[in-house]
Amino acid sequence: MRRLVLLIGLAVVRGCITPSIPIPPPDPAKMVFAVDGVGGSNSTAVFTYPPDVNYQEALVFVFNRDRGTGVIQQANDDGSVGPTPPIMAAIDEQIVVTFQRDDQTVSTCIRLRNGNQDPTNYC
Repeated sequence: MRRLVLLIGLAVVRGCITPSIPIPPPDPAKMVFAVDGVGGSNSTAVFTYPPDVNYQEALVFVFNRDRGTGVIQQANDDGSVGPTPPIMAAIDEQIVVTFQRDDQTVSTCIRLRNGNQDPTNYC
């Protein structure tokens, strides 16, 4: 009888604890920034990211480390993002893009350029 109770208890606990599959960090090659301005304090950038099922229902943070400002936006139903509201940013500044789901947060920091980002130019 004890053995049966123990087996049932283990089955219940095991069924309640499912391992989560880690989501990948955002890929710089898929990040697109439309930079407006030639630099200085008036330059801005707008972020977009293509659909990705890993990021459905995620909160997206786009943060400029050099200026200490950014935006927070909900990912679209298909996991895409943007266009975001413009953030203050200039070419070669450090931009951190973070996707946060209920149980996981992943980030990538890049050096800003106009258009698709360089997958080898991390912060």
